[in-house]
Amino acid sequence: MAPVVLLDYTGVALFAATGALAASRKQLDIIGFMFLGAVTGIGGGTVRDLILGVPVFWVEQHVYILVCAATATVLFVTAHLIESRYRLLLWLDAVALAAYGVFGAYKGLTVTGSATVAVVMGMITGTLGGILRDVLAGEPSVLMRQEIYVSAALAGALAFVAVHGAGLPLSWAAGLGFLLALGVRSGALVFGWTIPAYRSRPGRDPSDTA
Repeated sequence: MAPVVLLDYTGVALFAATGALAASRKQLDIIGFMFLGAVTGIGGGTVRDLILGVPVFWVEQHVYILVCAATATVLFVTAHLIESRYRLLLWLDAVALAAYGVFGAYKGLTVTGSATVAVVMGMITGTLGGILRDVLAGEPSVLMRQEIYVSAALAGALAFVAVHGAGLPLSWAAGLGFLLALGVRSGALVFGWTIPAYRSRPGRDPSDTA
């Protein structure tokens, strides 16, 4: 299996696992596990393909839905064995972000030939599933956490595009992009890495502008 294809399956499976873990924290039934697993696993890739105007990947290859369902089922019967499910969710999300972000950049570059589009597709593919999961599950949004999140996907996508553009083998570009994205997100989780935030004044309450 080619490295970039392996990253695709890895991203889907791990994102599905985070969706199932979120379902376990909300004590949902098996259908809830599968639904959150599928939305998280294929959400980012679905939006990516719709934007690129290509056939949606899981419609063409149904195995992705089966991967999500199987992952959710395994977590349904094993999640209670995990001591800190939210912590595991964040780490699985980090690996999935790195894998899926690089594959999204690869697909964007393959379809359009544009490095800019490739980077944007990497960011969307690597982060949107996790954002949808948190919204649907009512979890604290990874997007709203102070430490780096979207920027990790950006770093991985940029590295992939740059290394691939330099003429190095695709496997090198994919591997380096994955490692950089994972390293940045891991540093954010372990050391609390952040990017300087807007520090002017908070927004006014909507009632004050009426």
